[in-house]
Amino acid sequence: MGQWSREELESAFAAHKQVVVGIGESWNWARFADQFTEDATYVEHMYGKFQGRERIRDWIVKTMSTFPGSEMPYYPSTWHSVDAEKGWVICEFQNRMRDPGDGSIHQEPNISVLKYAGDGLWSYEEDAYNPMNFTPMVRGYIDRCRELGTASDEAIAFARKMGWDPA
Repeated sequence: MGQWSREELESAFAAHKQVVVGIGESWNWARFADQFTEDATYVEHMYGKFQGRERIRDWIVKTMSTFPGSEMPYYPSTWHSVDAEKGWVICEFQNRMRDPGDGSIHQEPNISVLKYAGDGLWSYEEDAYNPMNFTPMVRGYIDRCRELGTASDEAIAFARKMGWDPA
């Protein structure tokens, strides 16, 4: 038997998802880091490895304050698996952009691996996704926002930087 029960791991993961829902509504991304131990490790393949809760906090606040993160408030989990023996939760989150105004959904999945540390905290998270899929999704989102007249200045600047400006 593992250090924690399956029920505790399921409960901690459900709480983690609820915190993220609240963050998507309040945009207080600093709260995200509070779900990790002080010495936690967070690995994000595009941005690198962050050691410690405060480094995680600094990174997530900065990342979610700039496009495309600044327009990505939803992270529904489509499935998860619990390894109660080792204390791991592996899941798929959808990185979903805000509604451009017509109800269309623009999202791409990532696989997240979380190591539980007890007391509702995580000691490790690693996110993996395919940028070859993510980038076209963001482009499609920007194109749709432009068509609807809802594209933010930051999205338009991002598109120009990527060479996607049709003008």
